[in-house]
Amino acid sequence: MKFRFLLWAMGLMMARASRNNPAFAQQLKDKDLVFQLQTLDGKIARHFIVRDQRVSSRSGSVEQPAFAIAFKDAKYGYDTLQASNKQLAFMQGIQDKHIQIKGNPALVVWFQGAMKYLKPRKR
Repeated sequence: MKFRFLLWAMGLMMARASRNNPAFAQQLKDKDLVFQLQTLDGKIARHFIVRDQRVSSRSGSVEQPAFAIAFKDAKYGYDTLQASNKQLAFMQGIQDKHIQIKGNPALVVWFQGAMKYLKPRKR
């Protein structure tokens, strides 16, 4: 349940950032794609639509995403996305085959770079 909620919240955060954060919107420039995050068994999946420098998301999977990141299970996905060092957690997960990347790996790198703009601003 926590993983499903986290994916939903990520969709909201990306949608808000695409409207209100010029640096994040710049990362979306010239991107027209759909990607998804899911569990390996596909029971939990959410896809994200990037179009016209905006992001929206929907529950479920799509037939041909530009890329998909599949976690071995919901707990592992939640823990990885909440890790203090996400890049290390991702690399370890890929190495251990607990995370599978489908589709264009260059877009995965773009996605990870764009995620830094979703961190809450310090006051």
